[in-house]
Amino acid sequence: MLPAPLPLVSALLLAALLAACSSTTEDRTAGWSTERIRAEAQDEMSSGAYDKAVPLLEKLEGRAAGTPLAQQAQIDKAYAHYKSGEKAQAVATLDRFMKLHPVSPALDYALYLKGLANFNDNLGLFSFISREDLSERDQQAAKDSFEAFRELVNRFPQSRYAQDARQRMTYIVNSLAQYEVHVARYYYLHGAYVAAIGRAHLALSDYQGVPAQEEALYILIQSYDALGMTALRDDARRVMDKSYPQSSFMSGGFKRRQEPWWKIW
Repeated sequence: MLPAPLPLVSALLLAALLAACSSTTEDRTAGWSTERIRAEAQDEMSSGAYDKAVPLLEKLEGRAAGTPLAQQAQIDKAYAHYKSGEKAQAVATLDRFMKLHPVSPALDYALYLKGLANFNDNLGLFSFISREDLSERDQQAAKDSFEAFRELVNRFPQSRYAQDARQRMTYIVNSLAQYEVHVARYYYLHGAYVAAIGRAHLALSDYQGVPAQEEALYILIQSYDALGMTALRDDARRVMDKSYPQSSFMSGGFKRRQEPWWKIW
C-alpha cells in the first residue's frame, strides 16, 4: 500500500487535534474564588438543581482542601446526592467524611443524613396506592438506616437530630417486625406451617412491644392447630388472651391489608 500524500497526513493530524481540543470540557470555574464556587453551588441547590451543584462542590472540596470549607463541601455534596436520589453516592461520601473527620462538629448531622439516605420514607407516603409498606421491601437498607440513627442517638443524645432519629428508629423496628410477620403469613397461607412458626417466633423474640406481635401470635395459634400440636397451640392462645384480650384476629381472622400506620415526616 502506498503511503498517503504528506498534505493529506497533515490534514488528518490537524483534524484529530481539533477534535481533541473541542472535546475537552472547559473549566468554567477557572479563576473563581472558593467563595464564588460555594455561592454558585448554594444557588444551584436552592433552585433544586442538585446534579449541577455536585461538580461545583467537588471543585470546592479540592481547592479548599484541609480547611473547614472543604469539610462543608463534602457534607453539602452528600446532601446533594441524597436529594438527587443518588443514595449510594450519598452514603459513600458520608462514610468518607466520617473516616477523614472523626471529631468533626458536623458528625451528628453526617450520621443523621446517612440514616436518611437509607430510610425509605417515600414508600410510606405512596403505599396507599401500591398497597406496600417498608416491611415488604429490601430490609438491609432499613437495618443500615437504623444503625446510623442508633449511633447518632447513642453518641449525641442532645443533638438537634436525635429526637427525629428516635422516631424513625421506632418506625424501622416496627417495619422489620412486620416483615417477619408478612413472611410468616405467606408461609401459613401456603401450608408451610413449620416455616410459618419459625418466622412468627422470630418476630416475637427479636421485636418486643411492636404492633406486629398480635398477628404473629395468631399465626402461631393457627399453625400449631394445623399441625395438631394442641399443647403449644393452647400456650400461644393463653398469651394472646392475656396480651390482646380483644384481638380482632381471633374474632375475624386475617384482614384485608389496612392503611399503613407510617408517620409523615
